[in-house]
Amino acid sequence: MNKHKTPMLDQLESGEWPSFISGIKRLRDDHPDQRIRETTNDLLGQLEHSYETVKGYWKGGTVSVFGYGGGIIPRFSEVGDLFPKSREFHTLRVQPPAGNYYTTGILRRLADSWEKWGSGLVTFHGQTGNIMFIGATTDNTQHFFDEINDYGFDLGGAGPCVRTAQSCVGSGRCEQSCANEHKIHRKLVNNFLDEMHRPALPYKFKFKISGCPNDCMNAIERSDFAVIGTWRDDMQVNQNEVKAYVAHKGRKYLIDNVLTRCPTHALSLDDDDTLRVDNPNCVRCMHCLNIMPKALSPGKDRGISILIGGKRTLKIGDRFGTIIVPFMKLETEDDYARLVEISERTIDFFAENALEHERIGEMIERIGLVNFLDALDIEMDPNMIVHPRENSYVRTDNWDEEAAKWFEHHPRGKKTADAV
Repeated sequence: MNKHKTPMLDQLESGEWPSFISGIKRLRDDHPDQRIRETTNDLLGQLEHSYETVKGYWKGGTVSVFGYGGGIIPRFSEVGDLFPKSREFHTLRVQPPAGNYYTTGILRRLADSWEKWGSGLVTFHGQTGNIMFIGATTDNTQHFFDEINDYGFDLGGAGPCVRTAQSCVGSGRCEQSCANEHKIHRKLVNNFLDEMHRPALPYKFKFKISGCPNDCMNAIERSDFAVIGTWRDDMQVNQNEVKAYVAHKGRKYLIDNVLTRCPTHALSLDDDDTLRVDNPNCVRCMHCLNIMPKALSPGKDRGISILIGGKRTLKIGDRFGTIIVPFMKLETEDDYARLVEISERTIDFFAENALEHERIGEMIERIGLVNFLDALDIEMDPNMIVHPRENSYVRTDNWDEEAAKWFEHHPRGKKTADAV
């Protein structure tokens, strides 16, 4: 095998950070399978050629497995005559387990299957959460899918469909967890497998689940339907641990690094080092809980918030999710069924009303949040406000009655009203 010269790619290996070029070269130089060595050699050759000509040479097409309409990203080379071993280099998106929990045995099994049918290049994980198996021929995509499907793995989403969901590591490893992230993940994904495998939406739709407001999945920024664990009662405070923290770090350190960094100034420290929390003004930024996890914990009345419309730049710029359900308990199977029902109504409305290549956040921006809430039969709530209204002339007809309804449905608000 004649190795392609790659002087421009070699420069990517310089510097202090690891380079993907080094990984591909290891497959080319050290892998025992000659087919993989030749494939990655031509891949490097084509990439070097792209750098030289400042042009990309991958084109799309149609590649799928029997019964599916998505899950595979086709890549055919326009310079296949120059680099025949990488002429077809398709990517298969495979759903990971919820929370990305693997055994070493299943990781080895996946790697063995991919070295048998693909290039050996794997990414754990893509932006949508999939395991990205990069580099298979058209014929081998079906063989690889059949093999991993036999031991429990399925293709993820690609194209205008429901995409593979992503959930955080959850309560198995994190003391801040406020919900059963992995059950939520599986309930949503299992319900929408058909919409994932057979793209029929105006554009992509992503679920992401984070077990607490730290939002380690960046669900609020990156998903159309974000499920965030939270609590609605008072934060739990272990005053003995607070005092131990003060004794270890010093009172000034606590004030400078915890109290003054509370965005709503909801924390105060008494002379005897007792920490006081103004819970009605806590916005769940999680800073104090992250700094003092032994002293501070989420409240006991736990559940989830649902936010819709997060995404990166497309038609109207970056958007965070908008709160649709401020708080919802997830204790019974009926609660989970309600969550799935909300997601179904959301996707049905999106499928019927969004424009081509339009995310749901852009659709809501176009038609108005009030119309969206009305279609989903969800009551409006003060937590849904994106920013204060610009018109200061606000009608106050029946305000007392509307305020009373809100307090009735929100225990924390009712507690505040009773105190007043």
